[in-house]
Amino acid sequence: MQTPSSLSALREWLRAQNLDGMIVPRADAFQSEYCAPHDDQLAWLTGFDGSAGHALILQDRALMFVDGRYQVQVREQVDLDAFEILHLHNDPLAPWLRENLRPGARIAFEAMLMTPAQYDALRASQCTLVPLNDSPFDDIWHDRPPAPVGAIREMPYEYNGENSADKRQRIAALLDAHNTDYLAITQPDNIAWLLNVRGSDIPTSPVPNSFALLGRDGRVEWFVNADKTRSLSPALLASLTLSSEGDFLSRSQHLSAGKRVMMDADTAPVALRFAVEKSGEIVWNADPITLMKALKNPVELAGYRQSHQYDGAAWVNFLAWLAREVPRREAAGNPLTELEAQEQQLAFRTQQPGFIEPSFATISASASNAAMCHYHSSESTNKAITHRDFYLNDSGGQYHNGTTDATRTLAYGPLSAQCRLHYTAVLKGFLSMMSLQFPSGTQGHQIDAFARRPLWELGLDFDHGTGHGVGHQLLIHENPHRIAKKVNPWPLVAGNIMTIEPGYYLADAYGIRIENQVEVVESLPGFCKFASLTLIPIDLSQVELHLLSEQEKQWLDDYHQQVREVLMPLVESEAQQWLFAATAPI
Repeated sequence: MQTPSSLSALREWLRAQNLDGMIVPRADAFQSEYCAPHDDQLAWLTGFDGSAGHALILQDRALMFVDGRYQVQVREQVDLDAFEILHLHNDPLAPWLRENLRPGARIAFEAMLMTPAQYDALRASQCTLVPLNDSPFDDIWHDRPPAPVGAIREMPYEYNGENSADKRQRIAALLDAHNTDYLAITQPDNIAWLLNVRGSDIPTSPVPNSFALLGRDGRVEWFVNADKTRSLSPALLASLTLSSEGDFLSRSQHLSAGKRVMMDADTAPVALRFAVEKSGEIVWNADPITLMKALKNPVELAGYRQSHQYDGAAWVNFLAWLAREVPRREAAGNPLTELEAQEQQLAFRTQQPGFIEPSFATISASASNAAMCHYHSSESTNKAITHRDFYLNDSGGQYHNGTTDATRTLAYGPLSAQCRLHYTAVLKGFLSMMSLQFPSGTQGHQIDAFARRPLWELGLDFDHGTGHGVGHQLLIHENPHRIAKKVNPWPLVAGNIMTIEPGYYLADAYGIRIENQVEVVESLPGFCKFASLTLIPIDLSQVELHLLSEQEKQWLDDYHQQVREVLMPLVESEAQQWLFAATAPI
């Protein structure tokens, strides 16, 4: 929990600038989900370290806006005497400003940290939005970490399946068809895909923080710290024009004079809009790379499948170890903890071929800690794993040829009838999605309810999406596809990679989630289904089997047979007996 000094320092700075307030987002200039410590202004200011949200700081009030994933976490991390908590979607910022502040109130924001879409939504508030070119946090955050300078490496053709020159020409042809001169690329994962490189600015997110301009002739000007590029081949560097990251806005303004520049209203900084519209024409369009990147080529798909076999072996070694250690340690009066389990799981992954690092911060959560969807264990919150409660583990790995993400909820003794009913409902929602056949081109929101129906029948729900895209050795949450209640206009087609992850969370009690990563594949002509990439046994110890249909039981038996056949040669000898039992037919 943050001290009041940071809040006081910002308010003092605002008074000196004759400003009524400031919007402080959980964002960097690239709209990254996970920020480098240098850019995590919201955490420094408030204590909240979740991946989504923003604060509004006024002289007499301070508000935090977070979504459903973080309603529990935010109340544990921020000073509730200093901050009011609102729901990011149910109580959005723009209406709050309009209803609570006088017209013309001067509200500051950093123009590199807000998108054009966000800016336009806030303009309806009738406040005077004041863009800041310089960050107040440079002045008031005295021990601010330096900006990251992570080395950039090339991703070989044997893993990416398409050379960068061909990718550039594909996009250049699209620009030419739209009579557009430049594409402004502001998302680091799109740049990584385009140039076949990977970065290390942010742990678990192997992308290089940078910007780029791609012309209709296929040439790329890359705005990146040159110190990051020292390991890149002369051939790659010779195919690019390198410029300083700090020159991106001025160069964009200069090049756009009398030209047409394509930019993405949902991801570009509004500062770029301000620069380009002075002398050029903006073509508003989703960055075409985003959708191209989401359609995986055969080499990428093969990499996903292989990396999931290795990751599945690590999971089985881990789960077999847990099955031994949880009861042994509890009987000895020294129960296993969340952090110990997390450490051992990483050790098993490190043994796998091609493993680089985790793909996100592991969620190792026992009992009530699992009720926080994005909980991360620490010395102060570290709970024991015992036979009395669920243990939830959501984790993944970055491998040379793919990215993994899976969740299992486990039990080591009989739990209450309510726990069993809730676990069974989550499992039935998961099975409904995994056995679903849908028309090619279906959108994520059109199938979301299949995962929720078993919970809805109990009067329950979960406040997060059912699934998300996953990058190819890139970001764990990859745009543009989502499966959620909120409308997602992007069609699901064969070659997309998604997760399926329904859950249920009872505050102060427990959390349940079952997640597999899947590949969208063709089934009948014109139809698709989800093929599981994840190969991990599903804990059936708490399932009310009489509530499962014969079709659901058959899916589980078929899946577990596949898991057993693929992984038995890959797991440690001590884990083979556990794997055989865990995948036994119902």
